[in-house]
Amino acid sequence: MRATTTPTVRLLITLALVTAGAGAVAGCGTEKGGERGREVRDAGPEGRSGDRARQVADAWDGSPAAEAWREGYYPMGEAVQLPEDAFRNEADKQAYASQNFALRGDLPVPERKEGQARWQDGGSLTLPLMGPREAYETLDRNSAEAPHLTVTGAELGEMTLATSRGPATVPAWLFTLEGYDTPLKRAALRPSKLPEAPIGPAAQAPSDALWNLDHLVAVAAGGRTVTVAAHHGSCDDGPAVDVLETDGSVVLSASVVGTEDGPCTAQLLSQEVDVKLDRPLGDRVLLDAFTGRPVPYGRPRAQSPS
Repeated sequence: MRATTTPTVRLLITLALVTAGAGAVAGCGTEKGGERGREVRDAGPEGRSGDRARQVADAWDGSPAAEAWREGYYPMGEAVQLPEDAFRNEADKQAYASQNFALRGDLPVPERKEGQARWQDGGSLTLPLMGPREAYETLDRNSAEAPHLTVTGAELGEMTLATSRGPATVPAWLFTLEGYDTPLKRAALRPSKLPEAPIGPAAQAPSDALWNLDHLVAVAAGGRTVTVAAHHGSCDDGPAVDVLETDGSVVLSASVVGTEDGPCTAQLLSQEVDVKLDRPLGDRVLLDAFTGRPVPYGRPRAQSPS
């Protein structure tokens, strides 16, 4: 008898290949669906995903890893802030989206190697600074002959961005762009080292019931909604995300619903899902039930600041 492979199994094999050795898919090539994922369901105490979420929460709550997370600097918002009048035209917008920059000037020599993150509650943390050359290279990742943004200089300044401890003011490289009156800002402070997770991944590869999340997209003002990018395939109804909240953590369990049999292309898609919380996220750790680790922040194909 010839063994047949369903679309779901083929997609899981594809995902297993990209997740092997990493425990999560962060920064892989994805395609964003045109609609939001289905409404989030509350993760009850029953079921495999609910059991796993509870295990992850129990492992993190009160752990040294959770304490280190709350004391560190972990960006949960864009490390780049665009000029006030961006973009002048479609070509500039395309250049930024494709990370195509050109340097037509000298970058300064750093005068110091450390800087501080300062939070609104008065707390601060001193960490190493990223030099202007390295900061520029995080922007310029494309050498194609195509529309580009021209950088003519840079100076060290400041910017405010969202972090796991709330908004923080941090050092930033202010890049002067040709044709723009205000600079492009790139956070210059290196994030704290991620703590070692107190629990391992759920399995070597995702299953129908539990998938790893792609990345964190945003935390809404007020912290009552988090938007995540979740995986699914081309022959299903899209992703669903369950949520388990405790005093110390918020655990998200992603799955795929409505899988179909029959011919199907082995595509790995990514779709944004809004997760409503009972109370603001605050300084609770946002965790992925599959990986057992904090949900990584970052755009697809870009480097996560965390």
